[in-house]
Amino acid sequence: MRYALKLVILIAFALLGPSVGWLSAAPMSDAPVTAQPLPSASVSDSELEALLGQLSSFKQQVSQASNYSQLEGPQDLVQALIKEVDRLTTLLLPEQAQLQAQLGVLGPAPPDATPEKSDIALQRATLTGQKALVDAKLKSLATLKSSAAELLIQIAAIRRSLLESEVTQRTRSVLNPWFWATLFNPPEDDRQKFNAFLQQIGATLGATWRPGERLLTSFLIVMALVFWIFGRRVAERGLTWLCIHRMPEGRLRRSTLALSSVVATILSAWIALQLLFFTVTRELPLTPQLTGFSQDFEKIVYTCVLITGLSRALLSTQHPSWRLPAFADPLALAIKPYPTRLALALLVLVSLAQITNVTGMTPGLVISVRGLVALIVSAMIAMLLLRVNKTRRDMVAAGIAPEAGRTLAGMIYAFASIAIAISLLALLTGYISLSRFITYELVWFFIIFAGFYLLTQLFKDGCEHLFSPRHSTGKTLKQLLGIGDTRLEQISVILSGAGRAALLLIALITLMVGGIGSTLEQLATNILAMLGGDGLRKLNIVPANLLHAVLAVVIGLYLIRSLRRWLDDEFLPKTEMDPGMCASLSTLFSNIGYALVLLLTLSSLGVQWTNLAWIVSALSVGIGFGLQEIVKNFVSGIILLTERPVKVGDLISISGVEGDIRRINVRATEIQLADRSIVIVPNSQLISQNLRNVTLGGSAQGVATLELMFPLDIDPEQVRNLLYETFSEHETILEKPAPVVRFSQLKPEGITLTVTGYVNSPRMVTAIKSELLFEILKRLGAAGIELAKPPTA
Repeated sequence: MRYALKLVILIAFALLGPSVGWLSAAPMSDAPVTAQPLPSASVSDSELEALLGQLSSFKQQVSQASNYSQLEGPQDLVQALIKEVDRLTTLLLPEQAQLQAQLGVLGPAPPDATPEKSDIALQRATLTGQKALVDAKLKSLATLKSSAAELLIQIAAIRRSLLESEVTQRTRSVLNPWFWATLFNPPEDDRQKFNAFLQQIGATLGATWRPGERLLTSFLIVMALVFWIFGRRVAERGLTWLCIHRMPEGRLRRSTLALSSVVATILSAWIALQLLFFTVTRELPLTPQLTGFSQDFEKIVYTCVLITGLSRALLSTQHPSWRLPAFADPLALAIKPYPTRLALALLVLVSLAQITNVTGMTPGLVISVRGLVALIVSAMIAMLLLRVNKTRRDMVAAGIAPEAGRTLAGMIYAFASIAIAISLLALLTGYISLSRFITYELVWFFIIFAGFYLLTQLFKDGCEHLFSPRHSTGKTLKQLLGIGDTRLEQISVILSGAGRAALLLIALITLMVGGIGSTLEQLATNILAMLGGDGLRKLNIVPANLLHAVLAVVIGLYLIRSLRRWLDDEFLPKTEMDPGMCASLSTLFSNIGYALVLLLTLSSLGVQWTNLAWIVSALSVGIGFGLQEIVKNFVSGIILLTERPVKVGDLISISGVEGDIRRINVRATEIQLADRSIVIVPNSQLISQNLRNVTLGGSAQGVATLELMFPLDIDPEQVRNLLYETFSEHETILEKPAPVVRFSQLKPEGITLTVTGYVNSPRMVTAIKSELLFEILKRLGAAGIELAKPPTA
């Protein structure tokens, strides 16, 4: 009971968490720069010494870190130190430029023999000395920044090493009673550390609750609770009113309503934390241990706030018509209580784990707390998945669709189920840190996926509204740019697709460089470093290379198929290109995408292009022998897709095969015959052989020709007129060129007449010839004219 009471007191203190904005790595100097610059007016020697001392302290903390979590605080502080160095450098650069300009006005010192006024020489010497001091300080700041940047790289390497060792470390199983013995009966050393930590909390709380301060403390706590409980509702209602009355009716209003709910939740939590931190620190500053704990606790608070805020916004159980995902109401109501429960569990359990890290407790107790966190969080997520599965089965049995995009929903459900199964298996086999890592990453994945989904919907709806011809912005753009509705829709589709692709890239980077407890500032810094280019080369997590390669293949293929569907269904239909050109562009895009996915996969595996010389040599030998035909067909396919001598939909004839081109692949082309069968022709034949493209010119006409043999005793003029009239009177035979009846052959067996007519398309010839033959036989029978009979043997 004693330790339970202390834990309750500790959680009560934890609710009075800090805000990062109040915790600075070093004081910021606001001294003005005078017209006559003096180095001491902007950056003093004491500030430089303080920064050097802080860097030395950070190095000492890094060297003493024994687990992965203990390096999060020093990493944040080093980043803050770099920002402070940049600020001081910005203050000194104008002074350096001004001193250089003043020295330029005075000019260089004259030769020794030339006399100079003493006041000018004194002023030049003063300015030169001041500039030398500024240059020295700038050099010291540059050296300090370089050392801090190297320390960041070292911290990242140490964190990777500690993470690998912790994840692969095996201890007792959670089924072993000895695993929990340390948690329920901690060693005496850990008890002393915990009691010392509670004493620090008591001293801080006592300073704010002494006589004369209690009224203000009570008022500030009540105000913080009011902002958290009622402020969120007021802010959410206010933002909802603005969205309803200021945003147009439709999808954009629904997206902004969801975003406003998340913003109101985060804003109210931020204000409440600001007030509570001011309450506990206004009389007595926090000790180093409490400062580290408060920083970590503030991060987990924002993580829990994001879980609850995003869940409330996406589920929208109170207003189902505002819901962005296509969830049915029973499924949303089934999920509703679990995010809040998960957030509360994370708030308490992760705070307890942070205490063990800050106070430096024994590894046995740290592992026990990690097992407790992983077990409870995994069990809660497993309960959520079971509840969702049961609800979906009940809805399917009742004939109700649980959700619209069942493929994506099924993939997410399967992914979460597999992750939880692995986490529970790791707990049973003794891989406690691995289980905790999986559960943390699963929660982080939910936050990133939910935020990405919300932002992509908002961006897509915003583009559709901004470029819609029905709204004022779209009409203004049409008049300003002088474009039509089709072009405006194309711009909307392109910007929407590019924006969603950029958000997806940022989400993937965030998944890799972030985690539970990452602040927005850390994420922004890491994302910019990754996108800058150098970060991609410096990020070298060897154990994860295989996983990254698998993710590159899966995500790459998904992106290619999604973007191809977007091209086929959204963008290309809004262009003025013919269907054949659209199909060729879509196929060419897919081929380029597959090549890029292959290169990205090799890069994820750590394959250096300089090491591929032996692969190229082996391929050249293979191409010379077995792959020659494949390469030839591949190159021919690229030529067909770019030069387009034939395209999808053309009627061609090659090597006795005549039909419509159905698809042009990289290796071969599919030709559909009249009987709907498919002939696959290698691309090299289409390039190297003579090919008849009936529809290439776009104005090709079909020729309907019939050869008929009559007896020698007929009246040729009568037969000729009958054939000519039959062709001329048919509605599909063109007047120009006019039908022609020719005398082809004269044999003892009879007279052969050939009649020819033209139609609009070669595809019509077969059907029209059949109709003409029926009509000719009918008229010949009416006129009493018979066809010649073949000779008998």
